[in-house]
Amino acid sequence: MQEEPMTLVEHLSELRKRLVWVLVVFVLAMIGGFFAANPLLNYLKHVPPASTVAWNAFALWDGIKIYVQFAFMISLVITMPFILYQLWAFIKPGLRQEEQRAALRYIPFAIGLFLIGLAFAYFVVFQMAFYFTSSINKGLELTETYGITQYFTFMFNILLPVSLLFEMPVLVMFLTKLRILNPIRLKKLRRYAYLVMIVIGTVVTPPDFISDILVAIPLIGLYEFSVMLSAVIYRKQLARDQEWEAEYGPK
Repeated sequence: MQEEPMTLVEHLSELRKRLVWVLVVFVLAMIGGFFAANPLLNYLKHVPPASTVAWNAFALWDGIKIYVQFAFMISLVITMPFILYQLWAFIKPGLRQEEQRAALRYIPFAIGLFLIGLAFAYFVVFQMAFYFTSSINKGLELTETYGITQYFTFMFNILLPVSLLFEMPVLVMFLTKLRILNPIRLKKLRRYAYLVMIVIGTVVTPPDFISDILVAIPLIGLYEFSVMLSAVIYRKQLARDQEWEAEYGPK
């Protein structure tokens, strides 16, 4: 049975309700994150590259600030599946039944890509950036005295944007499903996309050619993977359109 179209006020009310639920779950997860922050912080402090750092606090609020940052990241990871589900539930009324099922299947894929991006950001991008900047300091014969806030803020500033970039294939698949994007359009935008990936790789990594390439190549690979997935969905759409036209005539 076809659902009645929602008015603008109903859409805004529905959006507000889902945002409230996301906020409630995020806050609850963040409270749990404060308890999980200490063991995670202790672990990260005793593995490279943090194990080479002498920890300092340069302000009375540094300890609290770090706990908040860790709790926020933990809460974001925990809440991500719920956020994606609420996003799907909000746009669900505007999708056909087959699109609803397809969009729901994207959620585990999106979570997996986020976790892969998180691992790539920590084990590759962050560590390259840390060792490069540390080598520059040693080359200048500087005494490396790091504050705990500076170290982990530097880490989180790399982890979060790189992790979110790994959601690109899911976003492209979803927009292709909605017929907003298609592989033809993505191929036309390829040169601009490559430029953006190289710029991103340059911004989040140390200013040396090797590091830039090591980060830019996976990002470009993600774009090409996104184009490939878009092509798969687009071919299925064309096949369904042809079947529809063969049965009912041109749209």
